[in-house]
Amino acid sequence: MTIEQNKDIEGMIEYSYDHFHDEDEKRDNVDSSNDLEQQVRIIKRKLRLSMNGVISQSMRDKGLKYRINFGVEYPRIKSLASEFSPSSALATSLWKADIRECYIMATLLQPADEFPADLCDVWIEQIPSQEVAQFLAMNLLCKLSYAPQVSFAWIADPREIYQVCGYLTVARLLIQRPQMDERSRSEFVDQLIPAVLDESSAIRSAAYQAMRRFMLGDEEQAFLVCRACDEWLQLSDEEKEKLPALKQQLVCFIASVLA
Repeated sequence: MTIEQNKDIEGMIEYSYDHFHDEDEKRDNVDSSNDLEQQVRIIKRKLRLSMNGVISQSMRDKGLKYRINFGVEYPRIKSLASEFSPSSALATSLWKADIRECYIMATLLQPADEFPADLCDVWIEQIPSQEVAQFLAMNLLCKLSYAPQVSFAWIADPREIYQVCGYLTVARLLIQRPQMDERSRSEFVDQLIPAVLDESSAIRSAAYQAMRRFMLGDEEQAFLVCRACDEWLQLSDEEKEKLPALKQQLVCFIASVLA
């Protein structure tokens, strides 16, 4: 690690300590009417104490940039979240904090039955990274009563983040219920193939997760994917090597799932 990177980490630690220490001093006498504010303060303090500067720097090096990132690993975030009762008010406050770990914890504390579609749209539009999108889909979106319907609307949406959330949610739903009905299967495959060939790596990654779950659901679903890609799958090995890179990747992926 370079001297400059060390200074970055030290600066973030110093900023985090001063920032949250000042908050603690100001709020030592919080009364019951400020219980929500106190909970958020406690959570931030616990996250600061769990900070891992090396992980935080590694994530930044890989392009994961947040306003504040303590580098706390997911199992620890999940453990901290278990200390608090699920609450829409608390989850919303954490989401607005614009801190990596608070975004993730918010997905764990937001009750699914108190998450209307309009609020869901607000959260999706504010997602800061694909990492947070993954946790949002895993912890919350797949549990929504309207998830099966809205996820199909999301994958058809021209906006990248909606497609990402749509495919990640479908992947999670397929874990719960591996088989789609006949109409949904056809509609899904029509959207799926262009998605895994999309220029956006975020969309491709999410779509491939859904494709794997879909193909493993049953033989008919795997057949539909193969039929949609038949013109490339039937090529000789030499001809496949001449395909564009994204189509080569798709052919190899299908082969790996079927193996």
